[in-house]
Amino acid sequence: MSLKVAVQMDHVATINPKGDSTFAMMLEAQARGHELLHYTPDSLALRGHTVSALCQPITVVDQPKGEHFTLGEARRVDLSTQDVILMRQDPPFDMNYITITHILERLHPKTLVVNPPAAVRNAPEKILVTDFPELMPPTLVTRDRAEIHAFRKEHGNIIVKPLYGNGGAGVFFIQEGDHNLASLLELFESNYREPFMIQKYLPDVRKGDKRIIIIDGEPVAGLNRIPADGEARSNMHVGGRPELSELTAREREICAAIGPALKERDMIFVGIDVIGDYLTEINVTSPTGIREIKRFGGPDIAVMIWNAIEKRRG
Repeated sequence: MSLKVAVQMDHVATINPKGDSTFAMMLEAQARGHELLHYTPDSLALRGHTVSALCQPITVVDQPKGEHFTLGEARRVDLSTQDVILMRQDPPFDMNYITITHILERLHPKTLVVNPPAAVRNAPEKILVTDFPELMPPTLVTRDRAEIHAFRKEHGNIIVKPLYGNGGAGVFFIQEGDHNLASLLELFESNYREPFMIQKYLPDVRKGDKRIIIIDGEPVAGLNRIPADGEARSNMHVGGRPELSELTAREREICAAIGPALKERDMIFVGIDVIGDYLTEINVTSPTGIREIKRFGGPDIAVMIWNAIEKRRG
């Protein structure tokens, strides 16, 4: 089976191929004989019933940054001519991101968009997770200062983070007795129009924040990310140390609880985050971690993703 695949992503020149999941997916697609086009979200256009983008044929090679791709001549392509679109640009999940999902929704499912744009729009990572409060640490979503101060009084150490951020950006650990909460809320209020997410701090984060990859509703591998010294965040973007990790009984219980909801939304590639016994995020926009999992001896998840895609296109 040879498919026409358009990859919507941040420009390929900007990624680090060593750890980029989109790059791994492109390598696997190319190895299977699929025809790859590359485009960035800013070139999307909707005219009448036609959704198009300024696309370039791309060849990828597993080499260091700067040597990892070759692009062909750019041309505007009617995206309905493609079999698959990978929606892989990074957040922030803002009105631009939401508008892009509305545009791509006009193509799906005749052209398969992975993950489905309407499902991504309606289930961003820090909102979808709130469907499962019994699996989460104590969590508050609000801009109301009185509610935030009451939550902090109840739980002591807390985490404050933007609702639609990514990569650990804007995540703050506020300890009990710290006098900076009011100033931090002023900063958030001036930078974000959305509510904020406040969670009880989980000391187990020192043991790691585990990313579990779920393909077609089933868990396939776990990557534990250990925070660097002096950090409350474990994201690899900010120095978290990754290590392959078997799933615990509790983690399998969490995956079994959320799996049907992911299948119902036809989410092919999802990454959830678990700290200790608690689910903290369900990442559906542009999940990462698959290159590190393979590098540490885990399964080749790009193969699993393309098996799932080809099953739908078969």
